[in-house]
Amino acid sequence: MKLVRLLFVAGATVTTALAAAATQEAGTTPMAADNPFVRPSPLPFEMPPFDRIHDADYAPAFETGMREQLQEVAAIAHSAQPPSFENTIVALERSGRVLDRVASVFYNLNSCNTDPQMQKVDTELAPKLAAHNDAIFLDAALWARVAALYDKRASLNLDPESLQLLRRYHTQFVRAGSRLSAPEQKRLRAINEEISTLTTRFRQNVLKATADGAVVVEKASDLDGLTPVQIGAAAQAAADRALKDKWVIALQNTTNQPLLASLTNRELRERIYRASVGRGLSGATDNRGIIAQLVKLRAERSKLLGYPDHAAYVLEDESAGNPTAVADMIRQVAPAALKRARAEAADIQQLIDRQAAARGVPSFTLQPWDWSFYAEQVRKAHYDFDQAQVAPYFELERVMRDGLFYAAHELYGLSFRERKDLPVYQPDVRVFEVSDADGKPLALFIADYFARDNKQGGAWMNSYVSQSQLLGQHPVVANHLNVPKPQPGQPVLLTFDEVTGMFHEFGHAIHGMLSNVRYPLLSGTAVPRDFVEFPSQYNEMWAREPTVVAHYANDYRSGAPMPPELLAKVLAAQKFNQGYATLEYIEAAQVDLAWHLIDTAQAPDAAAVPGFETAALKDAGLDYAPIQPRYHSGYFSHIFAGGYSAGYYAYLWSEVLARDTGQWFHTHGGLTRANGDTLRRMVLSRGRTDDPQILFRNFYGRAPEIGPLLEYRGLAGGG
Repeated sequence: MKLVRLLFVAGATVTTALAAAATQEAGTTPMAADNPFVRPSPLPFEMPPFDRIHDADYAPAFETGMREQLQEVAAIAHSAQPPSFENTIVALERSGRVLDRVASVFYNLNSCNTDPQMQKVDTELAPKLAAHNDAIFLDAALWARVAALYDKRASLNLDPESLQLLRRYHTQFVRAGSRLSAPEQKRLRAINEEISTLTTRFRQNVLKATADGAVVVEKASDLDGLTPVQIGAAAQAAADRALKDKWVIALQNTTNQPLLASLTNRELRERIYRASVGRGLSGATDNRGIIAQLVKLRAERSKLLGYPDHAAYVLEDESAGNPTAVADMIRQVAPAALKRARAEAADIQQLIDRQAAARGVPSFTLQPWDWSFYAEQVRKAHYDFDQAQVAPYFELERVMRDGLFYAAHELYGLSFRERKDLPVYQPDVRVFEVSDADGKPLALFIADYFARDNKQGGAWMNSYVSQSQLLGQHPVVANHLNVPKPQPGQPVLLTFDEVTGMFHEFGHAIHGMLSNVRYPLLSGTAVPRDFVEFPSQYNEMWAREPTVVAHYANDYRSGAPMPPELLAKVLAAQKFNQGYATLEYIEAAQVDLAWHLIDTAQAPDAAAVPGFETAALKDAGLDYAPIQPRYHSGYFSHIFAGGYSAGYYAYLWSEVLARDTGQWFHTHGGLTRANGDTLRRMVLSRGRTDDPQILFRNFYGRAPEIGPLLEYRGLAGGG
């Protein structure tokens, strides 16, 4: 996901003079004239010159960027001219260009290509950046100008996008504490600086715990069930760690690990599972104390700002509006998911019992590390195919070019040309120039698909440059996955879940690339969390659309298309195991909500963190032992380091919109330029130039309905 412009990271440090703050920074390390962040990149679309960027460039660029922005903002705040939209709001939009450049590169690379020096800079910067944002948001003179403009907004004769920008600025200032008293702001400053430090520590702990938690396998026979490509990837992971004649199962960010579906060795499956769930609970990467402090500080901050809890504070500025709406949505889906999950578990347990009886050995009760292995067998029995049969048809290059790029061309007229002349930060990262239907250059797309130990887990999109007519900028966006890299010469064969993940993240990329707005704050994916996942969830539908699948699902060896009967089985099987998939997600969303509905007195101490999570699931009726939350708290980076605190529900909320959109497409003829152009014009190009709920209603014709989601997941009628 892209970073919001740094200026709008909620913060609260009181200062009475921005100019004084800027002067205070004057003694810091100057930025050298050849620092790559001094001026806009000369590369196409202002793409960062990765070959010229070094770790030593970051700190001076941040210091200079903060100092320059404080000087720019001080001039705005203390201007002798009466406040106007141009000299205040637009001027703020133009401020901080050096800081924007260095922040977008640093935080994006710190997520996907970090090193110890970058992590040191990250740790040192966190409180400084919180203080920097506070100096802007809590300056009394600047707030007076913003408030004065907001109060007379009806008489300013602003166009709709400019009026929306003014509203967003006013909202950001209010939510950052601009209306609080000086003593309250002082306490808020301390809270925010501590929160910024804690979230940085949490993120770094998860990265290290995930790398350290990799499971070393001593015997090749223990890898029974894996394909040659998967075994090769495990061997390559061991070689990367200088482990000779061994294999390494690297962990992914989620609780469930992909290889559990294939490994026949139950003891190894349990080792992998326990390594996964044990992250963040002990040793040097213990996150329990950080979690306890974070939730207490967030609760205190929300009370200081006038809210009953952190969830109420966060959700007021989201589409959901309040925690009750989120809880209601979870309650609408949970019963059907739990009913289906129990039925799935019963099928699996019967299979376990039959196999034990056939071998004349005692049976055992289904455990979390067993689910994927036996579910895969149940699925194979129901749909008569296995992963080994379909893998050759899901080769990464074909999926990208003949799947992602093909659908984008058919829907929006986009064309993609690889640019091998542009510098990258890793040899296997690729860059594509994107042209619009009229042939004009539109954006750059960066593809970074392979797992690395210095790369955070999961999959995400970010922006290096956000589209803005005001600044004359075109988008530079990136997608990141964590596909295990095979040994040299071996193909990159994906599971269908990984294919779907590629389409999901590419939906985010398209949202950023198709942005066509004036102001940076409203650009691209700068929308509420529970709306930003809508374009990505919607784009998943093309991964399983028969005409698109037929275009990319070709055997990498022969080029032969996937047989129609096998394709039909693959598509039919997508509703299989949806009880599990939905429940593990809802459990995580419930844990997130529980953490952020408490007040300071209810915040547990470090030792009680796991127990709090267990109680939250039990109280919600979601404590189902065979299915654990998609993320346990110790490595739940979305909510403790990634900006989704009280917002993990957003994927489900957005998926309701996405499945309604899928229904709309099928009703109107499916994969056509006319349909794609309509969605582009009414939603994808609009950023946050209007309330997202209004954008969706204008496109869809009515309020969203949950029925298509339940049908898509095979949960209609309660499972």
